[in-house]
This record gives sequence, structure tokens and C-alpha cells, in this order.
Amino acid sequence: MEESKQAETNTPAGTEQAPADPCAELRQQLVEAQAKADNYLDQWRRSAAEFSNFKKRTERESSEFQRFALADFIKKLLPVLDDLNRAFANLPEAYRGDGWVNGVDLVRQKLDQILAGEGLTPLGEANETFDPSRHEAVTYEDNKDYEDGKVISVVQKGYRMGDRILRPAQVRVSRRS
Repeated sequence: MEESKQAETNTPAGTEQAPADPCAELRQQLVEAQAKADNYLDQWRRSAAEFSNFKKRTERESSEFQRFALADFIKKLLPVLDDLNRAFANLPEAYRGDGWVNGVDLVRQKLDQILAGEGLTPLGEANETFDPSRHEAVTYEDNKDYEDGKVISVVQKGYRMGDRILRPAQVRVSRRS
């Protein structure tokens, strides 16, 4: 027992363990907690940005899908429109002015208006320059009345919606030999 008391008194001064500073420990915990909070905030911001980008992308894809579906549907209606236009272009004189025929013509005009409202625009006019991205040449003909490469006449109208060509115009094209 005496030895243990002597050992306690023989320790050099200044080598005793000082009690830990509770404020320093709290400061360290605060720094660690702040770093963790900053990390969580950064992760939340990234997740929010990713979700926003995902939402915009899905809205854009949905809009594109709707446009393409509408364009495909309108493409299926074009032969009906062509038939109606041909019927009225070849209407016998005896039927012009008939009430029933005028009613069908109003239906045709309404269909034209609805399709135009959806962004459908016709392609192909006589005397415009032939453009293979908008026209399909049915024939090339020698014609001195038209410059080389000009559309002589439109065999079948073409149509586009926005930048997308639904059907090129079928045309007769002049050529000079």
C-alpha cells in the first residue's frame, strides 16, 4: 500500500491527464453534424434536379409521341381528302349548286380547316422549283414554257406537319434538252 501511494507522488509534474474539454468535444460533433447536413443537402439538391430533368424529359417524350400519333392518323386520312378533292374537281355541271352537294362540300371544307388547325399544310404548286425533299417527280418532260427544274403541274398534293413531311407532292417536272 505504501508503494502505491509513493508511486502516485513520484509522477512528474505536468504529466497528469487533464480532464477533456467538453466544449471542444461538442464543437467537433457540431462540425461533423454540419458536414453531414451539407452532404444531405447536396444529395437532396441533386435528386431534385434529376427529378426535374426526368419530368421535363417525360413531358417532351409524351408531347412528341402525341405529335407522331396525330401525324400518323392524319396520314391515314389523306387518301380520303384526296378522293373528296378529286370528286369536287370533277363534279358534273348539272350537280353544281345542288343543296346536297353543297352540304358535302361544306363537310370537305370543315375537314380542311380542322387539318389546317392541327398544322397540316399542303405542298406542291405549279412553277415552283423542284425540291426532292418535298416533291416526288412522276415525270420529267421537255417543256419550253418552264425553266429547267420547275414544277409543271401537281399530280397529287403533298402535305407536311411542322417540319415533318407526311407525303411528298407528286409532280411533273420540266427539263430542257
